[in-house]
Amino acid sequence: MGTIHLFRKPQRSIFSKLLQEFGLVASDRRSWKILLFGVINLTCTGFLLMWCSSTNSIALTAYTYLTIFDLFSLMTCLISYWVMMKKPSPVYSFGFERLEVLAVFASTVLAQLGALFILKESAERFLEQPEIHTGRLLVGTFVALSFNLFTMLSIRNKPFAYVSEAATTSWLQEHVADLSRSLCGIIPGLSSIFLPRMNPFVLIDLAGAFALCITYMLIEINNYFAVDTASAIAIALMTFGTMYPMSVYSGKVLLQTTPPHVIGQLDKLIREVSTLDGVLEVRNEHFWTLGFGSLAGSVHVRIRRDANEQMVLAHVTNRLYTLVSTLTVQIFKDDWIRPALVSGPVAANVLSFSDQHVIPMPPLKMAEDVNPVTSTPAKASSSPPPEFSFNTPGKNVSPFLFLNTQTRPYGVGLPHGHLAYNNVLHQGLGTPGAGAPQEFRTGFTHIPSRYGTNNRLGQPRP
Repeated sequence: MGTIHLFRKPQRSIFSKLLQEFGLVASDRRSWKILLFGVINLTCTGFLLMWCSSTNSIALTAYTYLTIFDLFSLMTCLISYWVMMKKPSPVYSFGFERLEVLAVFASTVLAQLGALFILKESAERFLEQPEIHTGRLLVGTFVALSFNLFTMLSIRNKPFAYVSEAATTSWLQEHVADLSRSLCGIIPGLSSIFLPRMNPFVLIDLAGAFALCITYMLIEINNYFAVDTASAIAIALMTFGTMYPMSVYSGKVLLQTTPPHVIGQLDKLIREVSTLDGVLEVRNEHFWTLGFGSLAGSVHVRIRRDANEQMVLAHVTNRLYTLVSTLTVQIFKDDWIRPALVSGPVAANVLSFSDQHVIPMPPLKMAEDVNPVTSTPAKASSSPPPEFSFNTPGKNVSPFLFLNTQTRPYGVGLPHGHLAYNNVLHQGLGTPGAGAPQEFRTGFTHIPSRYGTNNRLGQPRP
């Protein structure tokens, strides 16, 4: 049984939520123009579909699909306005910019599906070509062309404008660009219109209308009805070739990939960040496209223990923010406690004791032992002699008790397993004891003693 809420608000349906969001978009005056063009688009599309049925022209049907695509582009523009009004929420912390990308991807994919449908119908018409009536064929062509151009040039569609410039050029644009360079060489004033590349939507509208005009003339002159099917295939191929690069670009954005044209800039910024004062390492960097024209990223920065975290964070953010608008930086200081990785023969000879292994310490000698530093007898003192911090056992240290739960020393050079005390001496680790052939201060037998070699027991004093 969960918590009983007496005054819980009833959940609204999806339709009521859509109406609320549509009212939010309609409150902006800029969206009124888009809504007006949407109503005109629906009217023109209805008339064009009726004329396609009366003329029995599949080429005009393929060209009408471009008008339906204009309706999808108007809806994408409305979504763009809605995204600008909405703020990020706890559920959608990055905002709603990816809805623009999704709308562009869906529109271009639907246009390609329409082109595939036209290709399938055209293949069937080649087997049995019907008669084409040209009474409204030319009228429908000019109505569709005028409306498409008027829509594309009157409304600034930010998502499609960005995709058309950022995506790779289509085969139609490349062929027209070659002709445009030749034409601009003769008439330089046309370079501002045809170069560097034409708008793909305007280009496909003009190319489709040109194909329909040729179809009309050939049918009127020679009653060559098969040219209608050939024009439909040409329009479908141009539609597919124009929409495919945009679908690929928007699909890569949805897959959170890094744009190829910013990889070099990102590498340069990462190298600059790695050279900042206090930065030791930059790792786990990941950058992706959040929306059209906006990058998001996350990076881990390891700094020195004495570095100022806030200062390093400010410098890293200042460097990367020029390119990455939404950035997450995690700063962590260098960890000296982590054991270093030991490779080679030393790694296989790490100390491994049993649950309890006691190393007894030798008995204390008298104060008359000779000091190994000065070679003079040491005087007796009531206070215990000081110990040196060389991780070596002293005279006044109690026996060591090693447990397996404690951290084991690294790199000592001893084999694993339980070792007897006399075997430890043979491995190079020992403590001064009675009857030993040679006394050792540390476990490293090949390193010379700092205070010289002396077989007498004892420890230097200040």
